[in-house]
Amino acid sequence: MESLLRPFDLGATQWYVLHRLVEAPTMQRDLVRMLQIERATLSAIVSTLARKGLIEQVPDRIDRRQNLLRLTPEGVKLWAELPDLGFIRLVAFEGIDEADLAVAIDVLRTATERLDNLVKKEPV
Repeated sequence: MESLLRPFDLGATQWYVLHRLVEAPTMQRDLVRMLQIERATLSAIVSTLARKGLIEQVPDRIDRRQNLLRLTPEGVKLWAELPDLGFIRLVAFEGIDEADLAVAIDVLRTATERLDNLVKKEPV
């Protein structure tokens, strides 16, 4: 994935943000939850994508402290030029039973939640 995105000056997490925003404009706080990344990490990614002119931050009409993220015309244009990365899932999981994949996803999600909870309990 990284090698395919490198010519476009994008990293994997930047791609995931764009992927979400192609589907629909999204509140920045919701992306933190969707992508399961730290707020500071997402802020840095959003700043980079905005500086590149690919996304824009629009203050929420109700809570001006919150930002709605959406693609710019330049972001839409770049997205149309990006290679289709769907084959990665096909190659990685071809021939693996869907039920087995569901179990693996559930196990990884549970492990991630437990580790997140552990980190949240630790004093900073």
